[in-house]
Amino acid sequence: MKESTLVTVVLVGALAFGGATIAGQLSTRAEEQARPEPPPVCTVADRSDLVPETGALYGVNLDGEDRSLGAYAERLGHKPAVSVSFTGFPYDEQGAGYLRMAADQVRADGRILLLTLEPEGGLAEVTEEVAQELAADLAEVNASGVPVIVRFAHEMNGSWYAWGQQPTAYVEAYRRVADAVHEQARGSAMMWAPNYGGGYPFSGGQYEAEPGTADFAALDTDGNGVLTMADDAYAPYYPGDDAVDWVGMSLYHWGSAHPWGENELPEDGKFLQQLTGTYAGAGGDDRAVADFYAEYGQRRGKPVAVPETAALYNPAEGGADELAIKQAWWRQVFDPSIPQEYPQLKLISWFEWDKHEVEIDGPVDWTVTTDPAVRKAFTAELPDWLRWGPEEACTAPGS
Repeated sequence: MKESTLVTVVLVGALAFGGATIAGQLSTRAEEQARPEPPPVCTVADRSDLVPETGALYGVNLDGEDRSLGAYAERLGHKPAVSVSFTGFPYDEQGAGYLRMAADQVRADGRILLLTLEPEGGLAEVTEEVAQELAADLAEVNASGVPVIVRFAHEMNGSWYAWGQQPTAYVEAYRRVADAVHEQARGSAMMWAPNYGGGYPFSGGQYEAEPGTADFAALDTDGNGVLTMADDAYAPYYPGDDAVDWVGMSLYHWGSAHPWGENELPEDGKFLQQLTGTYAGAGGDDRAVADFYAEYGQRRGKPVAVPETAALYNPAEGGADELAIKQAWWRQVFDPSIPQEYPQLKLISWFEWDKHEVEIDGPVDWTVTTDPAVRKAFTAELPDWLRWGPEEACTAPGS
């Protein structure tokens, strides 16, 4: 073969080989660009990082038996920052499985799990061993990328729960749980959440404090021998600043006056007046109730939560229109003044249930996303100071 011919063959071969290499590189690069980015890994920092610098976290209480967090987020148009779950406590293996399932939903379609623990068998069952087991479970949930706020034995100042109106035993149990959680699960925080004090001491309930007992004496804060609204509805149950990370209060519009069940518009300003102990209206004069926001939020420097709120609509009754009632309430709950005038209010969670309520022995539709007209109005009026969950789902570390 002539030298010139050999050179030509070599050059042609090299170009062919180089072209194939370039084509292969371009093909690989195109495949890499077409391949979707893997979802980010969920991470949980310290419990103090759960408090937003500005605005308030948006949360939801869902009926977990027939409604998924993902479907709710789709209806709402946002992933809620907080998802509220309830469980008996101590819980069994089935309850532990439920906790993991709740965490999986939050990881995919939310951000923070607000775990409400209900010691239905009484406070004596909340032993040191039980508290340590809970903390270990929460540490695992945190390690899987889900932070938790623990609302232990909520509405303890009421007379309707097995843990109600037992201030000494309650404080001991709460502190036992808080010590374990703070020690083992740095991505979990503790919430103290009494019921709004209007109507205190809620006489007639199964678990009301009895005269002559140590609990009754502890609750008689004015020392006159009887329990009335003049007694402090909150202070005897407070476990201490070192044990409490968040303070919260359930605030509902049940109607204008007891007995409940009628469809009635909420009075102007009712929501913030109840939060600050200044309400005096159709439901009574509650100004003897302490200013919860000022005492436990401002003075103690705690983030304030409203972990349950909604407005009563009874589909079996006439009266005010459903949209009118609910809209009037959410306009108070999301009042434009809140970020500036109530900066300690850091979490608001809607009670999205349609259920039979024993208080009226009938149905109540508390929801704002099931009826199309109500949902359209609600989502259109959600303020920009609410904080949501991340738009993109994350995965547990190591998955």
